Amino acid sequence: MAGRLIVSLRHLMSWTSTGEEAVTRLHDEGRPYVHAFYHDQLLMMTYSYLGQSYGRRLAVLTSRHRDGEYVARTLARFGHRMVRGSTGRGGAGGLRQLVKSLRSGDDVAIAVDGPRGPRHRVQLGAVEVARLGEATIVPVAFAASRAKTLRSWDAFQVPLPLTRGVFVYGEPITVPAGSGRDVMEETRTVLQDRLDRLVARALDLATTRSAGPSRRRRARADASSRTAAQSGRDDR
Repeated sequence: MAGRLIVSLRHLMSWTSTGEEAVTRLHDEGRPYVHAFYHDQLLMMTYSYLGQSYGRRLAVLTSRHRDGEYVARTLARFGHRMVRGSTGRGGAGGLRQLVKSLRSGDDVAIAVDGPRGPRHRVQLGAVEVARLGEATIVPVAFAASRAKTLRSWDAFQVPLPLTRGVFVYGEPITVPAGSGRDVMEETRTVLQDRLDRLVARALDLATTRSAGPSRRRRARADASSRTAAQSGRDDR
């Protein structure tokens, strides 16, 4: 059901994106990266990933909780590979799998404040994965001009039909090899600051009437929709 909702919303919304050159440049160079975002923006985040147009794969970290299983089944329909675990305690196995994915050339996606918060508080897991996987981090934010906010720990956002959706990509963040705890904490703080700014920017663009749909974004999203539809037919 969630998969159909995501696809339906994609076609019932207009779309704008900015800063996507940050990831297309990495794809052109064949460099894997960490796709970092906040948990409340998860629903439409599959359309922020542009790697499928380059023949790339995305490994997504999902929790071991019941809601994580639901998310895993939904995102798998869009061609993503699920890794079970978390960025907090007890999530070492999942983080190791993400590092392995990066080293094998795949991109990875992490809701950096999941799976249980605090909301919009970046955890060190994403920074550790990027350091060990020798990859950069690209922060990504999403906002809709109108959305329903669920009563969950993350205030989960469900965009409403006939609204404007916006993706904003930040500049890649490098985690120096051999970084100690202090440098990793500094990097976490930088990621926190950039994500917060991107969220504010996305909301501003989404609620500004002059913001128009990006043809490039629409074309890439349509390609992702076709991939998702094909995956659904293959599943059957």
